[in-house]
Amino acid sequence: MPGTRHHQGVVAVRITFCHTLFMTKAISVRLDDDAERALRILEATGLSRSAAIRSALLASAERVRKRSELAAEAAALEADEADRAEMLSIASMMEAMRAAG
Repeated sequence: MPGTRHHQGVVAVRITFCHTLFMTKAISVRLDDDAERALRILEATGLSRSAAIRSALLASAERVRKRSELAAEAAALEADEADRAEMLSIASMMEAMRAAG
């Protein structure tokens, strides 16, 4: 029986429990030369191929999320009439200081 060991007349059965919190999905990706070079750079840091790809995907998604948040913040500021009036006032003051100096 696999996992069974006999030692000095005692029988020990080894049972391994494996609990996976998240199911993983295998995907197939075709890499061009640039992507292959980038993957080799990540692997050179000691990451496995899978870990390097996961890391790159997560970092890229985070950059997209941050850009989206910044764009939303900029749109909100631009839509704020009081903020726009203050910016124009400051710009006018700065222009007056520049012209005087």
